[in-house]
Amino acid sequence: MIGRLRGIVVHQAPPWVVLEVQGVGYELEVPLGTFARLPTDDVTVCFLTHLVVREDAHLLYGFLDEDERQVFRQLLKISGVGPRLALAVLSGLSVSALGQAVERQEVDLLMRIPGIGKKTAQRLLLELKEKLIVPPLPEAPSSGGATLHGELAQALSGLGYHDREIQWALKQLPAEGLTLEQGIRQTLGWLARRES
Repeated sequence: MIGRLRGIVVHQAPPWVVLEVQGVGYELEVPLGTFARLPTDDVTVCFLTHLVVREDAHLLYGFLDEDERQVFRQLLKISGVGPRLALAVLSGLSVSALGQAVERQEVDLLMRIPGIGKKTAQRLLLELKEKLIVPPLPEAPSSGGATLHGELAQALSGLGYHDREIQWALKQLPAEGLTLEQGIRQTLGWLARRES
């Protein structure tokens, strides 16, 4: 089992990154929120990993913190939830937001995630209620709206969005009070709905 990899991200193509570790490039599938937290220059990054072995492939999933990896593994234990759906959940909601959704049994919130209908959302909430223990994480608001918009624009551009789409999404955001991760989740949601 590969539990952790430390190296430099040499390629990003959501949901994939290629992490170069001593000359070997590992393809990792990561949650979309992770892309916003990746360094833009050649800095060493440590990914906690989860290896899924199938008959036709060995798939490696990467996470920047242990909470994300544990929630991913907890999701995989639910009948009918595979790695793709578990990754979609973590791409649509932060760990703390998922914990709050489970606590409040917010079906509608989970249904906003692509690939999750009402029955699946209800099953996830029911099965996670007893098992998922996620302390709510305090999130400090961003200190400046202009800085946040610049970082968001850079992150969305790295995900392949065009300037016109990025500018439209940034105009939808409140002037202040968001973290970078919250801003990315909101803009990705708006852009996904706009495309559909």
